[in-house]
Amino acid sequence: MSLTASFREKIDQRTAVIGIIGLGYVGLPLALEFIESGLRVIGFDVDASKVTALNEGRSYIQRIEPATIAAAQGKGFRATADVGDMSACDAVLLCVPTPLRENHEPDMSFIEHTVEALAPHARAGQLIVLESTTWPGTTEELVVPMLERSVRVLRNGDASDNGVMVAFSPEREDPGNTSTPRREIPKVLGGFDTRASECAAALYSAVFQRVVPLSSPAAAEMTKLLENIYRGVNIALVNELKQLCLAMNLDVWEIIDAAATKPFGFQAFYPGPGIGGHCIPVDPFYLSWRAKQFKQPTRFIELAGEVNEAMPAFVVETTRRALERNGVELGAAKVLVLGVAYKRDLDDLRESPALTVIQLLEEAGAQVAYNDPYFAKVGTGRKYALERTSTPLDSVGEFDAVIVTTDHSAYDYAALVAASKLFIDTRNATRGIASNKIIRC
Repeated sequence: MSLTASFREKIDQRTAVIGIIGLGYVGLPLALEFIESGLRVIGFDVDASKVTALNEGRSYIQRIEPATIAAAQGKGFRATADVGDMSACDAVLLCVPTPLRENHEPDMSFIEHTVEALAPHARAGQLIVLESTTWPGTTEELVVPMLERSVRVLRNGDASDNGVMVAFSPEREDPGNTSTPRREIPKVLGGFDTRASECAAALYSAVFQRVVPLSSPAAAEMTKLLENIYRGVNIALVNELKQLCLAMNLDVWEIIDAAATKPFGFQAFYPGPGIGGHCIPVDPFYLSWRAKQFKQPTRFIELAGEVNEAMPAFVVETTRRALERNGVELGAAKVLVLGVAYKRDLDDLRESPALTVIQLLEEAGAQVAYNDPYFAKVGTGRKYALERTSTPLDSVGEFDAVIVTTDHSAYDYAALVAASKLFIDTRNATRGIASNKIIRC
């Protein structure tokens, strides 16, 4: 029996074991989807606290209930901090971070360390799939050579099936989206060879209603960047238009809603205090970095990134001017930031513009506190060091300004405006509320 036929049979008969490396916001939900489809999953993470939590039936992601973890355990799921356990898996999916360095260059260390650790345990017949968002060419130019230090990687034209298969399939997570089941989101993939494409398609067909095979891993990598850069560019457009509309005393939200009534040729995007999440703030710079290696300019993409990155400073400057009209200097002000998550009703801090707003306010001398119903405490991360607890909302009146950076649905905005001295709204959360305390920016 050929390698692809044998692999497909294991998937069809639900005897395959799937390894997921990286049990964060992407890896853990994906693991649960495979478990739900009847496949056994072993999850790996370098964070021992996550491994312990999962093996004790606890969840560290707000939208995943402990009961879901317990149910997964009943179907054979276990977490491990021993990468050697991946050798027992028929497919291993890499869901690790790909952040930016301070100079806006890709930080590939998580992928490199993961592949380096996995390679000695890879075995012939395994399918290894990278899911992390990255620059086009990563799979073929970085992952494959690293694996080949320890194991043979199958290529088109190889007569023998004695090797590992490699593919790329980008995650398409939309945290907070409860209207589109993951299974209904088509799964794009690109195999390093035909066998890898066929086996990856068989694997993902166990979960997703539609798979979309492409000609190469690089094509799949570029597809993911296009999707997110499309969003980033359009968000930059409305962020720039928002500033123009404010100068012209126009309501950009009213204008966007009106434009959205057109049944063709327009898709609504909305402004804010910046952009967050792991993909949209990062992906434009991944592609512009890669484009430089081909001596191709990406001025449009880079400009969009610059516009979005400048929005937190615009929020702070708007706050400074509003405070001065109230007779308060920013450097002597007490400011409460509402919402530190990057997106409404999520417990996710990744690349949140609220963190940059807080940093800029403190650099200006302001005394800053925060409130977020999803974060009772915020400690230290890659790009922040808050080390403080959420401030109760009954103290709103003690602050010189309140800034909405994340419009959580739990907030009673009318009551918050009434209790505040100055209310800076970056998300249009106060639409329909009339008050001269409100400054929309």
